[in-house]
Parts: sequence; C-alpha cells; structure tokens
Amino acid sequence: MPAKARASAPATRTGNVIRDSALGLVPETVDAVIALNGAVWGDSLVSPTLLEVVRLRNARTVNCVFCKAVRYEVARADGLTEERAQLIDANYQASALTPREKLAISLADCYLGFPAGVTPELAARLAQEFSPAEIASLLVALMTFNFTSRTAVSIGGMPEDPLPIMLLPVAVTTD
Repeated sequence: MPAKARASAPATRTGNVIRDSALGLVPETVDAVIALNGAVWGDSLVSPTLLEVVRLRNARTVNCVFCKAVRYEVARADGLTEERAQLIDANYQASALTPREKLAISLADCYLGFPAGVTPELAARLAQEFSPAEIASLLVALMTFNFTSRTAVSIGGMPEDPLPIMLLPVAVTTD
C-alpha cells in the first residue's frame, strides 16, 4: 500500500505540472521554481536531449515514480526516443548512447552520489567534450531536477507500480 501523501496537491488545477503539485501550496516560491524550470529548458547551453538524459538519470537515482514516467516533448523533438531513454540505466556505458550522453550521465552520477568525487580522468574527459559553461548548465539543470524530484518523493503518496510514459510540454511560465 503506498504511503499517504504528507502534503496534497492544491485542490484547484491549473494545467501547470509544477503549480499543480504540492509545490503549488507555497505560492511565495512556486513562481520562481517554474521560472527556473523554464530557464533550464529554454536557456540551456546543451541540447534538450542531454537535459532529458540527466533528468531521467536523476529520476531513476531518486526513484521518483512520476519523474521516471515523464518524457518532455522538446527532448523527443530533439531526437531522444523511448528506446534510447531506456538505455540510461545501469549498463549505460556499454549502450548505444552517444559519448556525450554517457559523459553527462557520469557527471550526473557524481553530482547525485558524491559531488567532490569527480576523478581527474573524468574531469579531463568532460573538459574535452564540454565547455565550462556547458558543464555549469548541466549542473544547474541537475540541481533543479534533483530538488523537484526529491521534493516529490519526500511528500509521499508515490504509486508503488510504474506509471505509463507521459509526454509533456515543459512548464515554463508562471501562468
């Protein structure tokens, strides 16, 4: 039996996935969270595919049932298929993901596990593939994805069983 939610979503639905979550109960900050989400997706220095790769790695690491089921339309339009999204699991290094995607996952794993644990070898590989600004963009995205998914998991009420894949637009406006 799933745990009861510790904070329920607002009663009024707006159609904005962030505002309609329990984060919407804190109107003083939800606009900033939505604006940050919009900036991550709209102003990133890396492709929507790379953002979705690290978002999904985070969702699987945090075990956010909702986040694992979401696929963003911008990443699909950028070429991330469901078949490739499934490769983001444990054996990603041996998968058909691109070297850039594999490096982004390695960076995500360090951020999510032990941020100070980036090895000199990984740092060198990241520096060869990404500019410092692109690395910072990926890390800001990871920070955003991580705090929203950890909030969702901490609130409770997650279903025990996986959800079907849901294709969504990015929530980028505060409306």
